[in-house]
Amino acid sequence: MGTALAVLALITALTAAVWAVYRLRARRSIATATQRATYDVLHTAGLAADPLRTGLSRTSAAKAIRHLRGLVGAQGLALTDPDEILALDGRGNHHSAQVLAAARRAIAQNRSTVLGSAELPCDRVDCPVRGAVVAPLTGPDGTVPGALVAIADDEPAPGLVQATLETARWAGAQLALAELDSSREQLARAEVRALRAQISPHFVYNALSAIASFVRTDPERARELILEFAEFTRYSFRAHGEFTTLAEELRSIDRYLTIERARFGDRLQVRLQIAPEVLPVGLPFLCLQPLVENAVRHGLSRKPGVGMVSIEARDAGAECHITVEDDGVGMDPAVLVAGVGDAASDNGDDSGQHVGLSNVDERLRSVFGDQFGLVVETGLGAGTRVSMRVPKFHPAVRARL
Repeated sequence: MGTALAVLALITALTAAVWAVYRLRARRSIATATQRATYDVLHTAGLAADPLRTGLSRTSAAKAIRHLRGLVGAQGLALTDPDEILALDGRGNHHSAQVLAAARRAIAQNRSTVLGSAELPCDRVDCPVRGAVVAPLTGPDGTVPGALVAIADDEPAPGLVQATLETARWAGAQLALAELDSSREQLARAEVRALRAQISPHFVYNALSAIASFVRTDPERARELILEFAEFTRYSFRAHGEFTTLAEELRSIDRYLTIERARFGDRLQVRLQIAPEVLPVGLPFLCLQPLVENAVRHGLSRKPGVGMVSIEARDAGAECHITVEDDGVGMDPAVLVAGVGDAASDNGDDSGQHVGLSNVDERLRSVFGDQFGLVVETGLGAGTRVSMRVPKFHPAVRARL
């Protein structure tokens, strides 16, 4: 009897322990059913967004279509442009011609439509298709690059209609962002081309004149300067890459300053303070070099006596802080704020050739965000100090170095 009671007590204790563990785990559940459903939708949307952000093509449509169908909850889903069905998942492949015709009408009119079985005739006895919802992929600017077609095995219910319209609106926004990204990249390339075109003819002339002056007196130095000039121009006009490393940009700047020192002699002094750990940091191509050219051409060339250009790059945790400073003639802050700080110099020597600070500022903001623009401190007769902050790691930059 005592043994039976002991066994019963043990079973009771184990049952209580199991129940306690169950209740504890229930309280510590990762998420509620609603939270899990929200996560699933957001996760699926994220999987569809990645390919759509590359633009509308057969490749991106093939990668996104299954995830888009999961968002809509349709028996079949097609993604089209005005010319063809780019991808179709699930049922409805034998209705391709009708689906494409309906999509073309929706794209042309920028209007969604619901198709019934009468508008989707079929000779197949076992055809499961009974309706479809056609929604244009309208971007925020009103452009319609394609359409989303949800295929149903019954007359389309209001829930399917609404899900298709909302998914099409969301997909259209992703495609608009892809177009924006493409436009930004094209603008960045155009701005780099503009910077290359702004290499002053006066600099080229003065550099060659300085080199020529050493041909007879110091042929070896003349040879070295020719090589430096060739490397400088090759870097400035390189055809590949929108991004570079701080180390590469500094090498080009060193060549530029070597040539300018041959011209200015002891009047041009240079001070460098570069933390070795920031040399691999990625940054937009030709975003530091123009600041140094600006300091020499517009800060020091008109200053009597000796002038100093200081270049500093510091490690600041997750960021690299870069400063280019000169003790030259400076500029009127009001002119800079008015947006014409990159106008021609007072004496007209560089008319139309001033390397614009705004160009570099816009490219930094476009790549890293508005908080990463240039900070300019200047005043007439007080020199100029230009500072920038660059993230030490940025996925978009690192992938294209």
